[in-house]
Amino acid sequence: MPRQIYLRQVEAFQAVVERGSVVKASEQLHITQSAMSKLISNLEADTGLQLFDRSTGRLVPTADAMRLYEEVGRIFAGVSQVGYAIDTIRREEQGRLAIGCMPAFSGSFIPRATLRFLEERPNVYCSVHSLVSPWVIDWVVTKKLDIGLVNHLIDNPFVVREPFMEHPLVCVMPIGHPLSSREVVRPEDLRDVAFVTFSEPDVGRLVREMLDAHDVRPNILLVSNVASTLCEFVAGGLGVSLVHPLALSGLEHRVTVRRFEPAISLHYQLCYSADNRNAELVRRFAAIIRNVASDILDRIQ
Repeated sequence: MPRQIYLRQVEAFQAVVERGSVVKASEQLHITQSAMSKLISNLEADTGLQLFDRSTGRLVPTADAMRLYEEVGRIFAGVSQVGYAIDTIRREEQGRLAIGCMPAFSGSFIPRATLRFLEERPNVYCSVHSLVSPWVIDWVVTKKLDIGLVNHLIDNPFVVREPFMEHPLVCVMPIGHPLSSREVVRPEDLRDVAFVTFSEPDVGRLVREMLDAHDVRPNILLVSNVASTLCEFVAGGLGVSLVHPLALSGLEHRVTVRRFEPAISLHYQLCYSADNRNAELVRRFAAIIRNVASDILDRIQ
């Protein structure tokens, strides 16, 4: 009659199947070969199953052994998930910060700021979510996010908002581009120039309205709704664009940047819940993200 089996027997069984021999399995579990052989023999006796064929002088798993091995793998995977959950809970008790940002800043800027934050607060459990601005705001209100970076003016009594990096768009171009000889780029300078821009709405709409107002038609070669993708095309030599300085994070030395007039301003905002549970962490992250933004602006200027 089958008897109760023990975890150590299962660990020994798994090790023998995976390592292919008692010698290697015993080394893995740091026990003697005789102890390993005894664990396997007791497991077979307790289960009433022949798990290994010994006719060849070595342990060869039987069909029953392989079926059992599959089940053991699923069980151990579940145990690993429990361990992961325990680690997550432990880290969340030490501090947790959920960050949301629009896709334009998820490429390099937010990771750079988050890494700097974690250097200072290594025990804080951070999560970063790339969402469109209305969703960032909604998640802040519902407490799924602690802090968010958005490009919409917010009017919500449950959300605290702070202006962030109110800097106009800049003209960015490949290094050595003819427009790099100018200190200021103007709409007429873009007439028939190879141009890459954002798809509408938001930035793409503002740029189009400015160009229409000056009756300028650049040679649009590409549109994208992802700032990092658009800037990579500029750095690769495809054309000129108008972007917010923070979109150039990580590309400062691969492109040329010039002031653009008339100014096209975007109203980015940091937002967080008025009764945030992680107020101290939010304040510190907000300070760091402003410092990183200032560093980027200094470099491109």
